[in-house]
Amino acid sequence: MDRKKIFSWCLFDFANSSYSAVIASVIFPIYYTAKIVGDSSGLGDLWWGRAVSLSMLIVALTSPLLGGIADFSGIRKRMLFVFVSICVVCVASLSTLKEGQIIRGFMLFVLANIAMEWSVIFYNSFLPVITPTNYLGRVSSWGFGIGYLGSIVSLLIGLYLVQKGHYGLVWISVSLFFFIFSLPVFFMMPKDERKEHFFQSAIKGMRYIIDNFKRLWMVGPVRVFLIAYFLYIDGVNTVIVFSSIYASVTVGFSANELVLLFIFVQFTAFMGSFVFARFTDIWGPRRVIELSLVLWSAVSSGAFFVDSKRDFFILASLAGVGLGTIQASSRAYFSKFIPYGKQSEYFGVYSMVGKSSSILGPFLFGVISSLTGSQRYAILIVLLFFISGLLLIRRLHNT
Repeated sequence: MDRKKIFSWCLFDFANSSYSAVIASVIFPIYYTAKIVGDSSGLGDLWWGRAVSLSMLIVALTSPLLGGIADFSGIRKRMLFVFVSICVVCVASLSTLKEGQIIRGFMLFVLANIAMEWSVIFYNSFLPVITPTNYLGRVSSWGFGIGYLGSIVSLLIGLYLVQKGHYGLVWISVSLFFFIFSLPVFFMMPKDERKEHFFQSAIKGMRYIIDNFKRLWMVGPVRVFLIAYFLYIDGVNTVIVFSSIYASVTVGFSANELVLLFIFVQFTAFMGSFVFARFTDIWGPRRVIELSLVLWSAVSSGAFFVDSKRDFFILASLAGVGLGTIQASSRAYFSKFIPYGKQSEYFGVYSMVGKSSSILGPFLFGVISSLTGSQRYAILIVLLFFISGLLLIRRLHNT
């Protein structure tokens, strides 16, 4: 096992977490909705929901094509560099935004988010290339853990700059953080070796995913799980992209308080994923999913009523515990449906469903917030996603 390649691969998680934490989750959502759009009567929520939903719709539609390119074309490192560069340039360009430039901010974020998600497709494709089979789980977990550390570091940098009022420098710091800590991947990953034509590999990947999806859809328990997973992960993703906006607008958190809150949530998510890993083996992943969805339902219900920062802090901490837990237990439960030797095709469909589950929830949240003028009513749509997912999972009690 080449430790330098492994460390370089893990470091990319450290790098891209700066984008996920600062741009997609915590600081930029508030800046865009409040400063650029002006969050009167939920208009900022509407535009932010549109931006997230549109970008993830494009990612969901194109991920099978890009997955085929990653698997069959042999130019994964070149494509990784291209998409990281696009994301870095778009994030740096956010520093030129001015109040009222809604469309420009919308387009820059959409393009940055698409490029970020596309880069992860090519990044993930390196894992089985550089890692022995018996170390795949461990190396994947190392990247996951280092990613949490990157989120904390980038949020601390962002907090310092926000306190100084230098929002433009926040976006520039994220772009530099992302690019600098991505450099080892570009130098250390194996060289590209062109195998098939670019378009042939894309079409091959699309056909591969579609054929697998059709076949898996005919299996009753798999179909029920995939529908449930689509619903409840859509709820989780909606919480992720709107939680900072909700905390700011509805509960009254300042930018500084938000950053500190989300740093703490990163710790609770990290601890939750480790603590409940043991219970997943003891109770079984389906039971842990059910308990997680009860927890998520309680969190979203509580968010409807919460008024104080203290109470919201408690809710956010519980959500952090449930975040890593539901992701890990869902993957473990889906693995129970996979026949030996079919891991690649099953998880290709699993990934496509996961990518598609960031479209409906953010869009509906933005629309409801805009129509009612209240985020409290919008949070009820998230509760509906969790309850629906829980009811479907309970139908699988014999699996």
